[in-house]
Amino acid sequence: MKNQTDLKNMLNRIDHRSYPAYKDIKGSYQFDRYMLSIDHVQGDPFASPSKISIHILGNEAAFPAALYDMKVKRIALQDCLLRQFSGQIERFSFKAKGSGKSGLLSVSRCGQEILERSGCEVDMKNGDLIIRMEIGFPANGRKINARELERILFEFLPLCVRKTLFYQSLDSRMLERTAELAVDQQYIRDQLPKLGLTAFIANDAILPRESGVSQKPMRNAIKFHSPKSMEVTLNLPNHRNINGMGLKKGINLIVGGGYHGKSTVLKALELGVYNHIAGDGREYVITDRTAMKIRSEDGRSIKNVDISMFINDLPNKKDTRSFYTEDASGSTSQAANVIESMEAGTRLFLIDEDTSATNFMIRDELMQRVVHRESEPITPFIDRIRGLYEKDGISSIIVAGSSGSYFRKADCIVQMDHYIPKEITKFAKEEAEKFMAVSESAPKYQHPSFARSIKADRSFRKNNRIKIKTLGRDSVSINHDTIDLRYVEQLADVEQLVTLGYMVKYAEIHLFDGEKSLQEVVDILSDSIDQNGFAAICEGHNLPSDLARPRRQEIFACFNRYRTLHM
Repeated sequence: MKNQTDLKNMLNRIDHRSYPAYKDIKGSYQFDRYMLSIDHVQGDPFASPSKISIHILGNEAAFPAALYDMKVKRIALQDCLLRQFSGQIERFSFKAKGSGKSGLLSVSRCGQEILERSGCEVDMKNGDLIIRMEIGFPANGRKINARELERILFEFLPLCVRKTLFYQSLDSRMLERTAELAVDQQYIRDQLPKLGLTAFIANDAILPRESGVSQKPMRNAIKFHSPKSMEVTLNLPNHRNINGMGLKKGINLIVGGGYHGKSTVLKALELGVYNHIAGDGREYVITDRTAMKIRSEDGRSIKNVDISMFINDLPNKKDTRSFYTEDASGSTSQAANVIESMEAGTRLFLIDEDTSATNFMIRDELMQRVVHRESEPITPFIDRIRGLYEKDGISSIIVAGSSGSYFRKADCIVQMDHYIPKEITKFAKEEAEKFMAVSESAPKYQHPSFARSIKADRSFRKNNRIKIKTLGRDSVSINHDTIDLRYVEQLADVEQLVTLGYMVKYAEIHLFDGEKSLQEVVDILSDSIDQNGFAAICEGHNLPSDLARPRRQEIFACFNRYRTLHM
């Protein structure tokens, strides 16, 4: 095993040589209490930065097992350490000077959600710790500036490691609170089905965000407070008894005037599938982990999806039991989104009328009188929503501001009034009874089939150089194929898109054999990461530092929007 003296000697030897000589230092070096591994060296100072990992044995890091002996605590600890390390690293980024990306120091920039990331891993068996990061190796022009890299590796980095990656250097009470919060959040999530709930919003939660570009809580925002009729009390393992609004299984409707907080509540519920950090305001906003935001998505591709539950007898005789299009309409895209979410195992639909196709959601009484059922190929969601719950066990939370059509269908109706929720179920239903409704029985349907098998793209397998690139949270590209994910609204971090790119690449090469169904492919991917971490999808190469785990629902959504997929 080489040590830090060997590394320093090598840097002295290659100083002022041409940039490719940096590749000579690739390898592992033992420093005081940790090992530094130079896993990949960039080709020039303007290329993607070099990949570095820091390895600390569990007996050196010395974090008590009680901080990581459960999966949810381990992920919370990893998230906490990554945030601590990132805060220190930012102070030194670009302090070393040079051309291009010289002196860049970067690790994952965690948002408000707590995600499982490749940037930091703690081994549950022995507490061994790995941090992965990127460093721009310094150069003057294209000549190595080894003196500046020496500053990074022997001054900046050791200081950051000492301050943030050893238990004795950190606030032990802060670490304990992190673990306790994670356990409490998991407890609520586990209690939801036992209590017949789909979601919980704690009293005093802060739901509005600072701005459209900041997910931090809004200052001086009105705190959420549950209507008494919907209030639930939970006795948390590590917290005082906590009260909040419980949304029961079934059909829940959120109504109110514009700008009164309806969509703010729904957005909080969308991201309630993830745990949030302390101080976020949504720490105790917990949603069924399978919840899926359903919306229209004009122009998306649909691959042989059975949408006959909603659309039948098209004038062009197109088969809706295996519907295919490269340019979906609002109604067909939303129908496909519902069926695909069912295929992914979703138990809760989250829907906002503002982002829905009107003709998919409702047909008002006058339209039913003028255009009869036999002339309309669309069976609207309102006619299926009760069956979806009673037959398939799928609940719905719907935001509506302009149509009262769902009053008759809803089990619970909440009005947002100046950001204050009020339960108005009885009143709304009494008012709905005063309006005559045209009663049309919805046509019967066969349960959709999910037996779509996938064939690999042969040209993909022959290409050994496969590039994965993300465009913010809008899309991920695999070579020249772009997967548009801008309307998959529960993707919380760009690193989740990077991971989806690796999943597509791995599945194309190893799993798409024309026999496995999409459900089987996603099961294999999820189980592989559970057992072997992110390395399971990275083909034995150096593990990237910028991976974050997406949910099962987003994996399905990615594959379903991959235009070159052969189903």
